[in-house]
Amino acid sequence: MKKYRTQNLRNIGFIGHSGAGKTTLTEALLYYTKNSDRFGKVEEGTTISDYDSEEKKRKISISTTILPCEWNDIKINMVDIPGYFDFIGEMVEGLSAVDMSIIAVSGKSGIQVGTEKAWKYVNEHNMPKAFFINKLDRENSNFDKVLSQLKEQFGISVVPIQYPIGKENDFRGVVNVISKKARIFNPKTHQMEEDEIPKELLEKVDECKNMIMEAVAETDEVLLEKYFADGELGDEEIYEGLIRGAEEGDIAPVMCGSAYLGIGLETFLEDILECFPSPNDAKPIKAIDLQNKKEIELKVDEKSKFSAFVFKTVADPFVGKLSMFRVMTGKIKADSVIYNANKEKQEKIGSMYFLKGKEQISTSEIVAGDIGAVSKLQYTCTGDTLCEMSAPVAFEEIKFPKPSMSMAVVTKSKGDEDKISSGLSKLLDEDPTFKVNRDKENADTIISGMGATHLEIIANKLKNKFGVEVALQIPKVPYRETIKKQSDVQGKHKKQSGGHGQYGDVKIKFEPRNDGENDLLFVDKIVGGVVPRQYIPAVEKGLRECMHHGVLAGYPVIGLKATLHDGSYHPVDSSEMAFKVAASLAFKKGMEMAESVLLEPIMHVEIQIPDEYMGDIIGDINKKRGRVLGMEPVKDGQNVIAEVPMVEMFKYATDLKSMTGARGSFEMRVERYEEVPPNEAQKIISEVNK
Repeated sequence: MKKYRTQNLRNIGFIGHSGAGKTTLTEALLYYTKNSDRFGKVEEGTTISDYDSEEKKRKISISTTILPCEWNDIKINMVDIPGYFDFIGEMVEGLSAVDMSIIAVSGKSGIQVGTEKAWKYVNEHNMPKAFFINKLDRENSNFDKVLSQLKEQFGISVVPIQYPIGKENDFRGVVNVISKKARIFNPKTHQMEEDEIPKELLEKVDECKNMIMEAVAETDEVLLEKYFADGELGDEEIYEGLIRGAEEGDIAPVMCGSAYLGIGLETFLEDILECFPSPNDAKPIKAIDLQNKKEIELKVDEKSKFSAFVFKTVADPFVGKLSMFRVMTGKIKADSVIYNANKEKQEKIGSMYFLKGKEQISTSEIVAGDIGAVSKLQYTCTGDTLCEMSAPVAFEEIKFPKPSMSMAVVTKSKGDEDKISSGLSKLLDEDPTFKVNRDKENADTIISGMGATHLEIIANKLKNKFGVEVALQIPKVPYRETIKKQSDVQGKHKKQSGGHGQYGDVKIKFEPRNDGENDLLFVDKIVGGVVPRQYIPAVEKGLRECMHHGVLAGYPVIGLKATLHDGSYHPVDSSEMAFKVAASLAFKKGMEMAESVLLEPIMHVEIQIPDEYMGDIIGDINKKRGRVLGMEPVKDGQNVIAEVPMVEMFKYATDLKSMTGARGSFEMRVERYEEVPPNEAQKIISEVNK
């Protein structure tokens, strides 16, 4: 690949709702700019972007991919980002590597939840953004309707800089609203050719131009005064204001076309390069200067000392670990030694690549603003900063959302446990929104992710990449047992056989521990040596061992106080073992007499939802034996605080998605244990005893 200077680079993230045509748009641009010799189709599984077997099977993007293309001596790194909500981690990673984002919207479906989420994210991070209204060749597509939805929902900053010529089957070209030049698509040459604006569109184009003038005037006081005084702005002023507003993120230009037919791609590329900045014109990036321990701002500049941000890791069973990074300052050369500021370790850079889907194109140098990859770094993970030892800096790490759904991984064939744990640890490197825990109580491996599809895909990756077949099951609930009353019992172990016998005798009072602690509170109240000193630790040890398995359903016992107050011994036959057995006999009897009950974990849940779903959510919490503790207004809706039994929450990620159309989110943690209602307890006990 030829070498590019920083000012000849553009980094663009394509985001939006799943199915809005992001992958088709990037494939069309690759083909149109002659960076690919065929137009990859999602339906046929021939795209450069979605190359993974799971992506081909499901016909959705699962991973963020880099697709570089060159047009008019500018290298554009297109970052194709999944729109499906279970892969929000991929969006967070992909957007940390780009300077601007294109939100793809379907001309047929209009604003969807993914459009709202994408807009919210880019605004929170103050990123330059634009809309591309796609699929205008489809039946029932409607540019005006979608544009008015965008303006209504996202405000005056949304301005149409292009307008379509024709509708649905008759969609054939695009008007540049500011210059008032029309271009019609020639299906034979696949080129856009200049033409007159159809008369019936002149009024519409003027209306769109007024929208741009208003938005531009809003971003600049001098232009606002001129606009009020003259009632309009010159084309030059509009362009300057539009470029400045788009760079600052104050204006979101709207473009349009049909990626599938290739209509509007040229006008799209022209307007993108005109309105949006190269990396060295983009906003400075915040970092910490580690030598002086202070916050600094760095401009993307190839003359400064080297620094880069690792935004994604790919686990490949053949190549090993591939770290994808964006160079922020300076340049990096192959076979150099650099410093990982987060791990405080040196790393040796071996072969470096530019990525194009799964293709790796070797390179000896990557300059500031460009995106590349390096394999087999020893210590580096996603979110780390690589830099020069002499000028250590650290960029802000990526904040990933917490997992919201957990499943137990069950092997299909014996002896695969090692393969599973090695496969999972490699997938953990690749995906920071996914976690692995070991449930020691049930000897299960629990994986947690963003939803059912996310976890299914992890299970399939274990099979396809690491050759292990697994099934996913709902995790077992960690029930507990305790007592509600007091009991005072004797445990006597007496065994006579030839030679030494066994003798241990204890009297223990069992009662609930009322100080909120779960561990055993053992009280020694022996007087007069009725149980010799040396055997008392054996009594406590015997009780502790018994607490691993309660008498109702074999669950661990918590919140118990045991007072050893009497007993007897035999000078020859007594031993530690005999007193341990006596303690266990007392435990069993004491638990039965003190009314053992089953406890379940109660989760503290906080659910963020738009106001209109409030009734459904509260009704659902009540159905799940939960109780709402309160509500607090948050941006875009309400935060509902509730307590719900854990057993009801395993599928909540899916439930919440369907109740709120994926607009809701939640977090939860274990709050405490509470008694299971008798009818539920009976079901659990009979299930265990089965």
